[in-house]
Amino acid sequence: MNFLFTNVAYAGVDSFIVNVNREIINPLILLLFALALIYFLYGMFEFIGNSTNDEKKTIGKSHMLWGIIGLTIMMGVWTILNIILNTLNIQDQINPQEGTVKLNDYNPK
Repeated sequence: MNFLFTNVAYAGVDSFIVNVNREIINPLILLLFALALIYFLYGMFEFIGNSTNDEKKTIGKSHMLWGIIGLTIMMGVWTILNIILNTLNIQDQINPQEGTVKLNDYNPK
């Protein structure tokens, strides 16, 4: 027994990245997408519900605009990610929903 050093359990970096992607990043992206959609819908209801008040209609338009901007940015990120995956022909090797990456073995010549 070695009392001077503590025992440390080592995990692979790739398993850590996979778990962070699966447990934190993907749910966070879905949450932000849902929030942008809710923000847009809130602006739409505010615009329709306050058709007589011009100030509240302007605020509703602003909420709808920023909701659309948020949705557009997130759809753009997913589109760029898919273009990169298809261009590099690795769409079958990376699964963002599960957080898995399959890499070919490295065989130097």
